[in-house]
Amino acid sequence: MSNHEQTRHQIRVVIAEDQTMVLGALTALLELEGDIAVIAQTRNGLEALEAVSTHQPDVLITDIEMPEMTGLDVAAKIKDKFNTRVIILTTFARAGYLRRALESGASGYLLKDRPASELADAVRRVYRGLRVVDPELAAEAWCETDPLTDRERQVLRLAGDGMTGDDIALKLGLSKGTVRNYLSEAISKLGASNRVDAARIARAKGWL
Repeated sequence: MSNHEQTRHQIRVVIAEDQTMVLGALTALLELEGDIAVIAQTRNGLEALEAVSTHQPDVLITDIEMPEMTGLDVAAKIKDKFNTRVIILTTFARAGYLRRALESGASGYLLKDRPASELADAVRRVYRGLRVVDPELAAEAWCETDPLTDRERQVLRLAGDGMTGDDIALKLGLSKGTVRNYLSEAISKLGASNRVDAARIARAKGWL
């Protein structure tokens, strides 16, 4: 694509953010840029997925923790279906979240306290096929490895949400003993005193 064509084409953006004021502010900031058009605003993960499916934007900017579905889950679901590139925009400066975002197929990971100009620049760079990651987090992300398996993470997340071992077994189609083993492994790996403590530690590191 020539530079002339790039200036003519507006980068079509969908924003997913559950805080209305933040959503409005992000939209207003990006709309000031002549080459960026916000074509849809969504307030939860399911709405974001529907908007991407309907509009097939160039870029999706999404928070992580939202109702219905997390931004990481949305990124993973659209990765192989659409050409939409994903930027995670969050308050969570957690290396574990960054690693999972990149594994989910996200092209960018930025923190909300960065200057507004950096977001517009990130949209342009991601649109061109580049990757944009908060530099301090990038350095930290590879220092500490997530010890949990996917299944341990799944079980621990449900336990952290207050579900009993019996409920978890029923929901995941596992035996109670298997659930106990997964929880025990997770507690041991994290050096936690119990399942609640393990969930808290894992969440703080961005592993849940």
